[in-house]
Amino acid sequence: MDILVAGGTGFIGRHLCAELHDRDHDVTALARDPDNETLPGGVERSVGNVTAYDSIAGAFVGRDAAVNLVALSPLFEPGGGNEMHDRVHRQGTANCVEAAETAGVDRFVQMSALGADAEGSTHYIRAKGRAEEHVRESALDWTIFRPSVVFGDGGQFISFTRTLTPPGVAPLPGGGRTRFQPVHVEDLVVMLADAVEDDAHVGETYDIGGPSTLTLADVARLVREARGETVRVVPVPMALAGVGMTIGGLLPGVPFGPDQYRSLQLDNTTDDNDIDAFGFETADLTTLPTYLGVSDRQAGVV
Repeated sequence: MDILVAGGTGFIGRHLCAELHDRDHDVTALARDPDNETLPGGVERSVGNVTAYDSIAGAFVGRDAAVNLVALSPLFEPGGGNEMHDRVHRQGTANCVEAAETAGVDRFVQMSALGADAEGSTHYIRAKGRAEEHVRESALDWTIFRPSVVFGDGGQFISFTRTLTPPGVAPLPGGGRTRFQPVHVEDLVVMLADAVEDDAHVGETYDIGGPSTLTLADVARLVREARGETVRVVPVPMALAGVGMTIGGLLPGVPFGPDQYRSLQLDNTTDDNDIDAFGFETADLTTLPTYLGVSDRQAGVV
């Protein structure tokens, strides 16, 4: 198959391009700046910005499938303000859908997020939900993925946690009780590639989580243990954390805003993990402690 990966030079995109290339597909990475040495040899590059339709339309011509991975991180307030979530996630997706339909692309795989909801409580979640609407209303053979946080080489989740929780004593909103279900990028891209190849996944929306549920405090202890350090979490009441609609004042140097405060009040987990649709069982997935080279018990995670 000839496959276009929008956002192909990003964290998940680089891993997916490698997976698809290893499966002997013709792969092109679409990005604003596709000069990325981490892409495997044989992966083509195309320049375009999903927020500017005319810059990407040509890249979809002649493709059998397209995957839209373009996203802003929900962990930080984006430069340009939270309206950028709508511009990149919703409008960018609408542009990709239109370009794919116009070019006659058969398969379209959309990266969304757990909890995506057009009426959700954060700009990120609302924009992701509205992007899903564009995909579902299209004439494409689509599949939507809603993963929890994704970790792995080149990802932001672990470095974000280190920034948020320095060694020693770390004040965390609500004591770091927000729950996550981290999924390893290498596991996720196998599922994404399967969805591109297999008609059985057309018209499906998949909630994807990792093998275990961890609180933010758990993750903090794990990432510090991986460096031979310890951390004691000090709870900061959510009401205090929300003073001034930002917790940035409590965490100098961390670009947090109202969206990030609100997101820390929402668990990022699923009770209906759809990994079995791709032949995975929980025991098959890479755990965060294994990736970090520590055990749950070492870091005080039970």
